[in-house]
Amino acid sequence: MDLQGERLIPTDVQRTWDALNDPETLKACIPGCESVTRTGDNAFESVVAVKIGPVSARFKGKLLMTNIVPPTSYTINFDGQGGAAGFGKGSADVSLAPEDGNTRLRFSAKAQVGGKMAQIGSRLVDATAQKLTEQFFTAFEEHLRPASIDAESSDASAASAASASKASGIPAWVWIAGGAVALAALYWAMR
Repeated sequence: MDLQGERLIPTDVQRTWDALNDPETLKACIPGCESVTRTGDNAFESVVAVKIGPVSARFKGKLLMTNIVPPTSYTINFDGQGGAAGFGKGSADVSLAPEDGNTRLRFSAKAQVGGKMAQIGSRLVDATAQKLTEQFFTAFEEHLRPASIDAESSDASAASAASASKASGIPAWVWIAGGAVALAALYWAMR
């Protein structure tokens, strides 16, 4: 599976870099994430509960950052195991560049999945990965937003979710739960 993209993050490069390297921030932004633990200067372990289609499992993964050029780029090498549900391994190149007081984040990931996860089908896995990427960045941006903006936007977010729920006939909690599952699956696939 190949996944690439870019996102404009509404903070400066250093703050974005710090957040991407903070286990608590990562845990807060990855739904289904039970833990992210720093095991070395450039190494992390994580546990994420995942469900895609009929496959659900608890994945344990190791992440190693290499080619580090603070605060502009690094490569993430990942390896995750979910028992009979499968495995994921690969790498992702991440770069950060200043853009009008914000940060342009670019990423390119290559991953292999095996076991039951691979049997789901590449279209579903790829589509889920794209959806998860969007949901991760939404949570990440909200996490970085100043508290005064959060208070103003929380009312708008609640109204927007309620409106989407009414328009689709699906309760808001279903949208939120579905997004959490999708993000956890992407994170696992990118480990």
